[in-house]
Amino acid sequence: MKVLNRIFDFYLDASIHVALGVFALVHVTDITLGYGVDQHLAWFLFFGSVACYNFVKYGVEAKKYILVASRYHKNIQFASFIALAIALYHGWFLKLEVWIGVVGLVALTGLYALPLLPHTRNLRSWGGLKIFIVALVWAGATVVLPVLSEGGTFEKDVWIEVVQRFLFVLILLIPFEIRDLAYDSPELKTLPQRYGVANTKIFGAFGTLPFFFLILLKNNASLEEAIAGGVLFIMLGSLMFITKRNQHKYFSSFWVEGISILWWGLLVAISAIF
Repeated sequence: MKVLNRIFDFYLDASIHVALGVFALVHVTDITLGYGVDQHLAWFLFFGSVACYNFVKYGVEAKKYILVASRYHKNIQFASFIALAIALYHGWFLKLEVWIGVVGLVALTGLYALPLLPHTRNLRSWGGLKIFIVALVWAGATVVLPVLSEGGTFEKDVWIEVVQRFLFVLILLIPFEIRDLAYDSPELKTLPQRYGVANTKIFGAFGTLPFFFLILLKNNASLEEAIAGGVLFIMLGSLMFITKRNQHKYFSSFWVEGISILWWGLLVAISAIF
């Protein structure tokens, strides 16, 4: 059991679970918009997310990311470099338009983790911006990049999907914000720090309303998408209710992160039934 626990913890700590969530949301976009999905892009985002997330988590300072002392973190670092190499292989097959989008998202991610200039703060330190930046990057990576890859047009349904994905990720980040209250620096001015836990949960609960009802504004919304959206509407609302400051070790890092994977699974299962 100890070996299995170590493997599971490494799976979470090395951002593999997060990357699987990104991979799942790319396929959600494929189902909801019907543009198809380039598997090179899907795997590029999976392995690239492992490398990028580990950089953000463990490499707030570049020197710290390169020079690590812990054996455990060295293993994560090694996995990150392997993942980056595989991501670059798949990236070779991507279109120029996709790479332009990738560069923009990577730049935003870099500015989130690193200061723009010496003696300045990174975007992560700008009060209240943290989760909005992360949600924007996820929406861009899992909706905009697949559309660019398939040569789709940015019509009404695509922009609705971008906003919906932004709201989805924003809601999922709230349990993390509440969990990290004990560790976050006061100068981050996260939503729970500024408005309190209760008001932040209310904000997240209200966010589920446009997340679901935006489906009804789409020109080509399917029954499968509406049913899956309704299930997620209930689940995300319930999530706001059960989220606490003192969480189980895996509540946010596994169960909350896994909702992205569940969304994909729901769409696949409902499509198979109907």
